Amino acid sequence: MNSFRRLLGYLANYRGLVTLAIVSNVLTAIFTVVAIPLFQPFLELLFEQVEPVTEAPAEVSIFDVESIGQQANFWMSEFIATAGKETALAWVCGFILLSFLFKNLFRYAALFFMSPVRSGIVRDLRNHLYAHLLQLPMGYFTEERKGNLLSRITSDVQEVESSILNVLEAIFREPFIIVGALGYMIITSPSLTVFVFGLMIFTGVVIGGVGKQLKRSSTVIQEKLGDIVSRTEESLGGLRIIKSFGAEKYQAGRFAELNDSYRHSLVRLLWRRDLSSPLTEFLGIATVALLLWYGSREVFSGSMEASTFISFIFAFYMVIDPAKNLSKAWYNIQKGLGALDRVEEVLDLPNAIVDNQGARTRDAVETGLSLRSVSFQYSNHTPEVLYDISFDLPKGKVVALAGGSGGGKSTIADLLPRFYDPTSGSITLDGHDLRDYRLKDLRDRFGIVSQEAILFNDTIYNNIVFGLENVTPDQVEEAARVANAHDFITATPAGYQTNIGDRGNKLSGGQRQRLTIARAILRNPDVLILDEATSALDAESERLVQDALQKLMAGRTALIIAHRLSTIQNADEIIVLDRGRIVERGTHLGLLGRGGAYSKLVALQAANE
Repeated sequence: MNSFRRLLGYLANYRGLVTLAIVSNVLTAIFTVVAIPLFQPFLELLFEQVEPVTEAPAEVSIFDVESIGQQANFWMSEFIATAGKETALAWVCGFILLSFLFKNLFRYAALFFMSPVRSGIVRDLRNHLYAHLLQLPMGYFTEERKGNLLSRITSDVQEVESSILNVLEAIFREPFIIVGALGYMIITSPSLTVFVFGLMIFTGVVIGGVGKQLKRSSTVIQEKLGDIVSRTEESLGGLRIIKSFGAEKYQAGRFAELNDSYRHSLVRLLWRRDLSSPLTEFLGIATVALLLWYGSREVFSGSMEASTFISFIFAFYMVIDPAKNLSKAWYNIQKGLGALDRVEEVLDLPNAIVDNQGARTRDAVETGLSLRSVSFQYSNHTPEVLYDISFDLPKGKVVALAGGSGGGKSTIADLLPRFYDPTSGSITLDGHDLRDYRLKDLRDRFGIVSQEAILFNDTIYNNIVFGLENVTPDQVEEAARVANAHDFITATPAGYQTNIGDRGNKLSGGQRQRLTIARAILRNPDVLILDEATSALDAESERLVQDALQKLMAGRTALIIAHRLSTIQNADEIIVLDRGRIVERGTHLGLLGRGGAYSKLVALQAANE
């Protein structure tokens, strides 16, 4: 139940509402349990089933139940004699109506106070999960399926709400009713209560066994639902390829298999869940039958009055419905805990990329970056992708990384802003290890223009300003002008307030790239990381993007990942990588003169153009 206790920990943010809900539930329990038993002796006197009490007891003690009962009977007898039977009966009916009014009023109040608590906990849980996902290192997302994560933050969290939080009021209400009814039962007949307890323990063991099976089934269900979301997200992202290869039927078949497997697991889970109500009811009736048999023997033997036994049966009936609700709540909780476990798997993931104690701040780059004997592997189960990499990126200089696919160029670019930490070796900024700096200060020094233009479903203005504060519209417009983006922005229907759609799909590739450059210009970084993204653009777009990149790079430190080698001819140093190792380094002309790996890359690219 660690997961459940953790969930209840979120209740601390709603102490006031929870307190009001608990008070309302206690009052509901009081009016549920106490109302009818209090009126029973009154009715017995009213209909002359027992003799009226004409004399008050000599002494009444709060520790003597019998003397309290005698005093109550005396008061009621006096009231019936004074007011008359019809008036007394009207008062009794009024009090019964009033008790049930208050019972349902406080029951609604408990639900009223718990509704914002339930929705608030779901909000807090989802916010916590989302914020934690953003903080996790990049390496986690290379192994985890995106659709599975989407399932956890949507369907899993929603399952927690519908299966666990939805029954919180039952958890806070039913125990009070059960305790009150059991207390009355113990006062009425301790021996009969012990007998009933034995039956209830047996019932609880049976229900608990089915509940454990339900939790295991729920975990499987949520995992399969995550696979469905993953498959859907994957298919929508690759729809162009699916259609071009005529693979609609193939993909639909794969999805149908997955969906059918989910259906079979869900049916088995529903069978177990739906078993809770009839099983509980049968066990309850069986308990009542045994209670009638055992209690009737007590009455026949003279050990118990018939009226006392009827009162006991009524009190036991008051236990059955809350116990049934609690059993349903238990089943739902077990089902929801399977989903909560999947959420906690993410929440409990450690994050290695964090600020060290006493981390330094940094407002500007003074001397530059250095890599010394850097090696890197994404996980213990994968081979190294970088081997003993060493080079300098001095302030104001341009270093280019060249080489074939899989050489390690993008990995080096990801190490500089600490998306990953090197497996061995060190990376320093101004002579201090990157891990010695505060993450935010370190990453504020970098501006990244990636191969894929990463934009968000928002306005052009918000995409340029993204993450920055205290920015004026004039600054945004100036950044867009430098990036050769202002003209096409003003031509859109709402200018800078135009929504660009999911991933900027309302814009062309060149327009999207120029917006990312405008975003980098506005950030005014000390170090640029440029994953050159002009290879897929038409000639006009490429010219505009290249011109914007040149303006962006002016006077700045830059690391360029080269795809078109013609764009890095003026770099201060070109580093050629092959399978994670540096095989050549030098200037463009110097490397061409050697006739080595770089010159072969240039010749191969020239032949393909």
